[in-house]
Amino acid sequence: MKIGPLDSKTTLAPATAERKAAAGGHGTTSRPEPSAKVELSAAASLLARADADGSFDAKKVERLAAAIRDGSFQVDADAIADKLLANAQELLGRTGQ
Repeated sequence: MKIGPLDSKTTLAPATAERKAAAGGHGTTSRPEPSAKVELSAAASLLARADADGSFDAKKVERLAAAIRDGSFQVDADAIADKLLANAQELLGRTGQ
């Protein structure tokens, strides 16, 4: 399938020119309506708070990184499987029966 000659190149207008044209040529970008609002889900809010406080154990991260580098890190597949199943049950709204 032939798309076209390789030597023909299309030039694109800069993004600022597109914005000026869309804004009526005044050189300003459109602003959202004052009534526009965004709501985060509970999970996203929780993640944002956890990220904002910066609390993580830097020493633990370094110990894990060192164990991975030197090959001594052991993965507990049973624990991972158990937590994945518990998470799936929680998401599906079932109890662990």
